[in-house]
Amino acid sequence: MNITKEQEEKFKKLGISSYCELALIIPSAYEDLRLSNKLQTHAMGLIDATVESVYRAPNSLQVTFFAHNFGHIITGVIFRPKPYMMHQFKVGERDCYYGMIECKSGQCSISMPKKVTNIGAITPKYKSPLRSDVMFRLVQSSLTKENLISEGLSEEIAEELLKLHFPEENMPNLRDLSQKTINALKYTELFTYMKKLSNKRRYFKSLTSACRDYKEWAETLPFRLTDEQVKTIEDIKADFAKDISAKRMVVGDVGSGKTMVILASCIMMLPNRSVLMAPTTILANQLFVEAKKFLPSAPCKKYPRGIKIALVTNKTKDINLDEYDFIIGTHALLYRELPCAGLVMVDEQHRFGTQQRNLLEKLVSSGDILNQGGQKKPHFLQFSATPIPRTQAMIETAHIDVSLITTTPFKKDISSRVIHKNDFKDLLEHIKSEINSGNQVLLVYPLVEQSEVLDYQSIDEARGFWEKRFGNVYVTHGKDKEKEEVLLEFDKKGDILIATTVVEVGISLPRLSTVVIVGAERLGLSTLHQLRGRVSRTGLKGHCFLYTNQNTSERLDRFTQTASGFDIANLDLKFRKGGDLLKGHNQSGTQFKWIDLAEDEEIVRSVKSDFKRDSKSSLESSSW
Repeated sequence: MNITKEQEEKFKKLGISSYCELALIIPSAYEDLRLSNKLQTHAMGLIDATVESVYRAPNSLQVTFFAHNFGHIITGVIFRPKPYMMHQFKVGERDCYYGMIECKSGQCSISMPKKVTNIGAITPKYKSPLRSDVMFRLVQSSLTKENLISEGLSEEIAEELLKLHFPEENMPNLRDLSQKTINALKYTELFTYMKKLSNKRRYFKSLTSACRDYKEWAETLPFRLTDEQVKTIEDIKADFAKDISAKRMVVGDVGSGKTMVILASCIMMLPNRSVLMAPTTILANQLFVEAKKFLPSAPCKKYPRGIKIALVTNKTKDINLDEYDFIIGTHALLYRELPCAGLVMVDEQHRFGTQQRNLLEKLVSSGDILNQGGQKKPHFLQFSATPIPRTQAMIETAHIDVSLITTTPFKKDISSRVIHKNDFKDLLEHIKSEINSGNQVLLVYPLVEQSEVLDYQSIDEARGFWEKRFGNVYVTHGKDKEKEEVLLEFDKKGDILIATTVVEVGISLPRLSTVVIVGAERLGLSTLHQLRGRVSRTGLKGHCFLYTNQNTSERLDRFTQTASGFDIANLDLKFRKGGDLLKGHNQSGTQFKWIDLAEDEEIVRSVKSDFKRDSKSSLESSSW
């Protein structure tokens, strides 16, 4: 972008870096500085007038004008005049003045008239960190069709935006913009946003581009992979075949079978090593057990020495990790000397900070292998069980490849219901019945300790009630250092688990049939869905009760009618807004002014398609 130093400073003050972003700062109002001989009352208007008299009152300045364009005397009133205003009105001088014109009983007045020189045009007014006249001049000098097209906009969209800044015949109605104009603003906002996201993406040579086929291994499984699992594995296979380090996010609903995608990736990476980091010891253990179960550990024709799998936690004694093909671990991996690996995977990626993920990549990279001055990197896959809206996934593809697994290998049978205080007796009977049937119950409370602000019991307040009426009651929360041990013991011996949302991610409790979420209206729908996903993991009939003190909640009612995590994510988007994808600070709020991710899928798809085409051509023409 060819901008002058002066423009650059102004762009910096406005917090923008492109002409497209400048075009999105649309006028807050317009001044119609065209002379008319038709007097319009109760409207801003322009008079070509001679000052006939000036009278200074204690708190105002009164000026008598003769308006030549109307052939009428008009009284001007300036309230609390500043000293410089006194010099604008000299008896006998003829100039043009702009202000609010009112007429009553044949008497006309113009309120707060100001002398103007830009006659004959509709002039936009801006609210921005720049002074109004400075902003006006910047727009006039910088916003051209050529500049907007040079940044990737089509001629049609550029022209639509320019109409807002350079109105010609009719004054634009900012309160009732045409759908065509709104769509142009939506498109430009999202196109600019995706461009910024793509600038964050960096390409590196991969440590390996070898890729073994997974199909023979898949045929040994006691079940068939779903079509979406296969499509995702094929996406990853194509990534591995390139000499560019893969960066892909795999998003799948609770129980969608992401573990099989992890294991298939490990198979395809052989004979190169794979490393997987999980957020908890329990989850790392579960993945280790699944890997041992479904990956061939014994020597065979296809894998002469078998696939050797290691588990690394804080309790793992020193072992020589060089001997292993697949290393599964927790944060403990970050404190070990790791052998070089061709593939790094992170499960429940949102539970790790960017620095932790980068550190893991660095630990398994061969730091001294240079490629024309650039470091080679392992392929990188991150997995998440928190579904995101399809529209958001399309946007994310600007800086990371995304695969969605929206179906599950088997349908869960979970009933969801909103309950209130008067349903508590029935809830107790249900809990007794489930425990008598050998099933387990999870009670999720909003806080650990009592709060004066929140109208719900905390864990500390509630646990006595449950411990008095039931045996085998276990309690844990985020600050509990023994939480993983508590969860393991509850799995074997417990009837009721009282916890905070610490159980949201990753634990598998085969006998858990019921979850009760207290103060459900306080949680995001995606979190509620994650908690609901803890039950019915093995085909049990499941129950999810949303306890609230609110009389009605459309959000919760809609949640109970929806089972798909991706539909839930769309609902969450509607009720909660999109958040800040680029900076990563705001998890909710109004990141976008024009585009609505929940409603504008067609525009998102159009932007993605155009963006992908532009990115491909620019990537092909650049030498990284």
